[in-house]
Amino acid sequence: MKAVVFHGIGNISVDDVPAPTIQDPKDAIIRVTASAICGTDLRMVRGTEAQMVPGTILGHEAVGVVEQIGADVKNIKVGDRVVVTSSITCGYCENCKAERYDLCLNANPNGPRGVSAFFGGPKPSGAFNGLQAEKARIPFADNVLVKLFDNITDDQAIMLSDIFPTAYYGADLAQIKSGNTVAVFGCGPVGLFAILSAQLMGAGRIFAVDAIPSRLELATKLGAEAINYDKDDPVSTIKNLTGKIGVDRVIDAVGVDANRPHGGIIQQAKSLLQAKTFNQEKQQVEKETNSQGDNWHPGDAPSQALQWEAEVVAKGGTIAIIGVYPETVQVFPLGIAMNKNLTLTMGHCPHRKYIPTLMNLISTGMVNPTQILTQQASLTSALDAYKAFDEREDGWVKVELTPATMA
Repeated sequence: MKAVVFHGIGNISVDDVPAPTIQDPKDAIIRVTASAICGTDLRMVRGTEAQMVPGTILGHEAVGVVEQIGADVKNIKVGDRVVVTSSITCGYCENCKAERYDLCLNANPNGPRGVSAFFGGPKPSGAFNGLQAEKARIPFADNVLVKLFDNITDDQAIMLSDIFPTAYYGADLAQIKSGNTVAVFGCGPVGLFAILSAQLMGAGRIFAVDAIPSRLELATKLGAEAINYDKDDPVSTIKNLTGKIGVDRVIDAVGVDANRPHGGIIQQAKSLLQAKTFNQEKQQVEKETNSQGDNWHPGDAPSQALQWEAEVVAKGGTIAIIGVYPETVQVFPLGIAMNKNLTLTMGHCPHRKYIPTLMNLISTGMVNPTQILTQQASLTSALDAYKAFDEREDGWVKVELTPATMA
């Protein structure tokens, strides 16, 4: 079968690989009908998410049809159309029973103290083969697979695998209440869904911070007030728009691949003053990178978004971090946070907790997630799609891969 395979930093390809087989009685095998490329996948290829095992199939988002089940799978049947939760969780440990699926004690083969397990990730997360393939093995299938409503399309369902639950989790972590002012940093797919989620929770005013015009345009269409950090300083702009108070809540949908401003004379001058510090942070974070060619270059300012967020939030406010920061990141403006009495919340998403609720919202027409999906490509053209998404070309916000279209 065809699959997108990681071979090293800056080196991925679509390869012929053996089809997966049942390895445990709790496993299932699905035929993938849709997968997607996520910013987290790019971090693997760029080198900001270390310890990837060469030969690992990439991807942690998928929709499919069940083709085989293990002897202990009871809730899922052959022929079921399902969405895959991107995190792998047992469903029966004490944390899973409390809906803290992000803290599952059994899924990660590295042991109960291991980080959240997910498909297509590095060795610390379990090194499970991912979902950008024609077929995939699903551990703990009864919990990791969620049966889809008949009126939900693959285009809608692919957003339930990771992006929409993660964004909704971010808004939940931010403790958004009716009338709150909210700033969302990063207007990739998670950030855009965070805007939608903040609206669902009653946010009164939402600011969207990014530097890619097409993404800011989408944010504006979703009802946010766009701030291009290449043109305007987000901290002073938001303070001016909030009577010098700042916002009640912040959602970080950026992560370690943050960039400093590269446009506007004043903005560039400010960022150049911090360039040395940012370079030191990059050396700490990136143990190996791809310095050749036009692709797979990490962001140039790992802590930039964190600094802006701590400055822009009001006293007593909340910062929710759902952008991915690896363990090598050791920089945070703690002094600002402490002296403003901020609440900091963060972590990997317990996808299984939120998917049923979000599926109901889509099924009833309250939310249309396909407005975030901007590109589709076949699995065989995945490498070109990866490159375009990595370059952040205008229009490339969320990419769906469709193995079912292959001959």
